[in-house]
Amino acid sequence: MTDASPARRSATPSTIPQKRPLGLEDEQHVPAVSSPLNPDFATSRARRPPAPREQREKKESLKKREAKGVDSARGGTPDSQSHGRKSKKSTEHNDVLSPIRYKLPAPKPTDFDHPKAPIFTPILTKARRQFYESSEHVYNRKGFRYTHCIADPTFPASQYHRQSETEPYGPRINFEDASSHILFDHPGKCITTEKGFRMARANVGVREGKWYWECKILSGVRPVGQNAIDGVAEEAGGHVRLGWARREASLDTPVGFDAYSYGLRDVAGQKIHMSRPKDFMPAGEEIREGDVIGLEINLPSLAVHRKVVEGSYNKAVDVSDDVEPQGAEAPDIIRDRVPIRYKAHLYFEQFEYHSTKELEELMNPAPVIATTTVTTTEPPNPNHSLVPLRTLPFSCIKVYKNGRYIGKPFTDLLAFLPPASKPLNQVGAREGLDDGMLGYFPSVSVFRGGAAEANFGPDFWYPPPELSNYDEDVDMIGDNAATTASKSGTPTSLKKLRPLAERYNEQIAEDILYDVIDEVDFWAQDGGDTETKGRGADKPVTALGPVDPTAAGVDSAAAQIGDIGGSGPTGEIKEVVQEDE
Repeated sequence: MTDASPARRSATPSTIPQKRPLGLEDEQHVPAVSSPLNPDFATSRARRPPAPREQREKKESLKKREAKGVDSARGGTPDSQSHGRKSKKSTEHNDVLSPIRYKLPAPKPTDFDHPKAPIFTPILTKARRQFYESSEHVYNRKGFRYTHCIADPTFPASQYHRQSETEPYGPRINFEDASSHILFDHPGKCITTEKGFRMARANVGVREGKWYWECKILSGVRPVGQNAIDGVAEEAGGHVRLGWARREASLDTPVGFDAYSYGLRDVAGQKIHMSRPKDFMPAGEEIREGDVIGLEINLPSLAVHRKVVEGSYNKAVDVSDDVEPQGAEAPDIIRDRVPIRYKAHLYFEQFEYHSTKELEELMNPAPVIATTTVTTTEPPNPNHSLVPLRTLPFSCIKVYKNGRYIGKPFTDLLAFLPPASKPLNQVGAREGLDDGMLGYFPSVSVFRGGAAEANFGPDFWYPPPELSNYDEDVDMIGDNAATTASKSGTPTSLKKLRPLAERYNEQIAEDILYDVIDEVDFWAQDGGDTETKGRGADKPVTALGPVDPTAAGVDSAAAQIGDIGGSGPTGEIKEVVQEDE
């Protein structure tokens, strides 16, 4: 009988496997060595690649939700398309820019009346002119801008409202775009104040081309020897500053206070920008009472301007302003605004463009290294990494005194097209939109009795040589068509110096055009219904002019509008209340 030998055990590895870096096998929990229990692990790995990790949705903090106006008690309502991919229909809809539409109540019969002029209350007489306090109108303040509007039954898709103007018609100082402490004359050309520095802007701004206006000092620094004759103090006449300002410039500060305005001081004839006065006029050329200061601004074409803000400007290639727009379509002009009521007036209310952090730090650089990514060590230039700090090539401001050319106090002005200009970050405000009124505006600031008169042409006191024979230089084609382009491709109007009064006429035409475009846009959104709702007559009551409340069809149109217009929570358009400062 043979002895039973024990079963032989398989060989034990003589060494311990070394630690390996984690790889694809470990993430799939696959053994590194083949075994009878998993003979096909290699093919299974190749057949089943790892699935990508699902990205977790990042939720905003409570403070951010409160800042955006979301109810913190119950949180924001989730978007039905926030999870997953957006539908093709929604994506295509978001690609088409369009103004925001609001559900409005029906207009009142009085909303068809002409916009009323402000009420003037006489306050004082200075420089043989009567100055008044204007009232019964709204002021641009607290991040909002206001423009006159009127109810018009020919604009049913636009909730029966369109933009309008108020008396006195023509280029003038804007009653709504001035400090509440500014006093005006009846034509709106002369201003003064009894307070500290307060500013007022004109009702017309410029975006491209060459433009000119004048300002006469009615009361300010007295001429040499005049104080001894009158027996009054040196400061009795007050002070005046004048120049060009953007919409972001504060109205309770003088021209040149921040980065949004370029001004001239009457004291020593200094230029001032970002509150930094620098010598400009020669000694003895101070701005005094009776002087007429001419201000010319040169801005490049909007095509060059957009290349700057889009980051495609190349100094080596774009050696001149002869840049033609790309394509036949013009950039979108989007005006997010809603009709509101202020006493007996109707206005469009819209978000105003606000000062940016980049320009605030440029004006007041931090003494230590900033914690933000804003870099202010690089001076403003057309290719700056920060869009608000980009400047416009071929831009400058020229100054004339009593018809004599003085010089260029400023060159390379800051760009203003979005995203260089941004609205205040609040609910409903959309960035990157141009409302068609961004630009530089003639501006005047007065201090404690200082007074000035603006002249926007075409009849100037001291026209520059280029404007002296302006009418003779207009080339005509046929009977009444002016030349619109030069041989280089740049419109002639951009190369020729023009009085600012002509820009006012262009601005009115642009407002009418934008109103019509918005109406067509809303009409198309509604399905393109060819039947005009709310029209009480076969023919329109008005043709892009002021609505005559006594015209045939207005009453019936207002009644029909009331039947289909609906109403808000209170059945009325929102009413704005502004307290006196």
